[in-house]
Amino acid sequence: MPKLLAALGVHWLALPGIALTALAMCYGIVAWLSVRLRPAEAARSPRIRPPVTILKPLCGAEQHLYDCLRSFCDQDYPRFQIVFGVSDPSDPALGIVRRLQKEFPGLDLDVAIDPRQRGSNRKVNNLINMMPLARYDYLVIADSDVCVERNYLNAVVTPLLDPRVGVVTCPYAGRPQPGPWSRLGSLFVNDWFMPSAHVAARFGSRAFAFGATIALHREVLARAGGFAAIADQLADDYRLGELTRQLGLRTVLSEAVIDTCIDESSLTDLVSHELRWLRTIRSVRPAGYSFAFLSFSLPVALLGCIMAGGPPPALAMLAVTFGARLKLHSATHEAPQSRAPLWALLVNDFLAFALWGLAFFTRRVQWRHMSYRVARGGALEPIPPQPESLTATDPIH
Repeated sequence: MPKLLAALGVHWLALPGIALTALAMCYGIVAWLSVRLRPAEAARSPRIRPPVTILKPLCGAEQHLYDCLRSFCDQDYPRFQIVFGVSDPSDPALGIVRRLQKEFPGLDLDVAIDPRQRGSNRKVNNLINMMPLARYDYLVIADSDVCVERNYLNAVVTPLLDPRVGVVTCPYAGRPQPGPWSRLGSLFVNDWFMPSAHVAARFGSRAFAFGATIALHREVLARAGGFAAIADQLADDYRLGELTRQLGLRTVLSEAVIDTCIDESSLTDLVSHELRWLRTIRSVRPAGYSFAFLSFSLPVALLGCIMAGGPPPALAMLAVTFGARLKLHSATHEAPQSRAPLWALLVNDFLAFALWGLAFFTRRVQWRHMSYRVARGGALEPIPPQPESLTATDPIH
């Protein structure tokens, strides 16, 4: 072994750095292949298409909200209801809902306006208040900022016909609004978060559920404890999937890929949102989060190469990691015009890696202009507004 290391120009003290570079390279290749070889979407027309209630919690008139909500109204599905929910009767999202009610007079579009708070998670409070209006037993919960194809309901409801399935969820693609911060936010989703989910799924894990879409049966929801069971959780989507898996039911990752709008107006907004997503992941899977540094393959490979002192084997593996990173980006952005410049990839990867580390040192998250502290177990604790003369600090965790 010493002679082999000498022939390669490697000192034995460089082995930890080389090992780190090798692990990052392997992950980069696996991530690229997991995305590249994911199943293609298949159109389905099941014989049985039960009536469905879509639950759409709303808060504010986000950019492109009309287009997103309209895509749910324009479904190739025989019978469905949409329940929109707001907590404030003056919420500007209601104007868009009224517009859709006029545009689609034949659809069953209902609105729940209810300010009651049952927990610290405002989205889940909204869902609790909306449930009395839900007419059907098959439920689809979808965030307000997602846009879907006409075959969406067919794709997410069909797996629920299997009684062994508890939850159906959908992978999603971030579609950025104009501006560099939105572009970086979309890269975080498309080039890191979703590839990580595809890697986990490739190795058999189903420990996920994404708020962009969660479909389940009313009876399963009741057996899991209802929305009240997740009313204080930051990762309400993950917890709901976890509760159904505890019932012995499977989570299905749908073949349908949906779009979500990414609109970051500043670096502060970008960092705040990404830090919240990372803290959410850490709150539900602390052990897995600790080892997730390998998923930032390019920064980690560079770090390993520096630790090793830059011997030829480490430099070669760094080059392979860089190539796999470019391949991954091409696989997640099949249209050449949608691909980001190299500088954006590098900034995204190193910023996300830095925020991954920062998430170990703060419990605070920002969500819809509200500040929360995340307790152990993922519960949200609202932070009261501080007087301007005082400075709020976060405890180290």
